[in-house]
Amino acid sequence: MSTDYPNELRYTKEHEWARIEGNRATIGITKFAVESLGDITQVDLPKEGEEIRKDAVFGSVESVKAVSDLFAPCTGKVVKVNDPLNDSPEYVNEDCYDEGWMVQVELKDPKELDALMSAAEYQAYLKEQDAG
Repeated sequence: MSTDYPNELRYTKEHEWARIEGNRATIGITKFAVESLGDITQVDLPKEGEEIRKDAVFGSVESVKAVSDLFAPCTGKVVKVNDPLNDSPEYVNEDCYDEGWMVQVELKDPKELDALMSAAEYQAYLKEQDAG
C-alpha cells in the first residue's frame, strides 16, 4: 500500500497531495482520486504567477466519468505548471506522483501544511470513508 501513497507526501481529504521542498510545494492528485476518476482526458490548471488559496478550487480534472474540481492544499503563488499535461493528461493516470504532478507553488504560509495528513493518516481516512 505504501507505494500507492508515498510517505514523504502530505495529503488532503479532497485527495490532493503535496510534496514539500523548502518553501515550495508540488501538488497533484492521489492514486485514489485517479482510480475513482478513471481515464483522465483533460486537465485545467492555473497559469504561472497566479495565486492559489488553501481549500479553494485551483483547477479541474476531466475524465470519462466526470469533471472534478482540484482543491489547493496550501496558499501560494504558482511558480511552475506541468504543461505536458495539456497534451498528455494520461500522465496523471500513469504516474500521478511524478510525471503527473500538476503545479508547483511558492508557499505563503508553511504552517498551513500542518493541517495535511501523513500517508498513514490518509490511508486511515480512506478506510473510514469506505466503511461509511
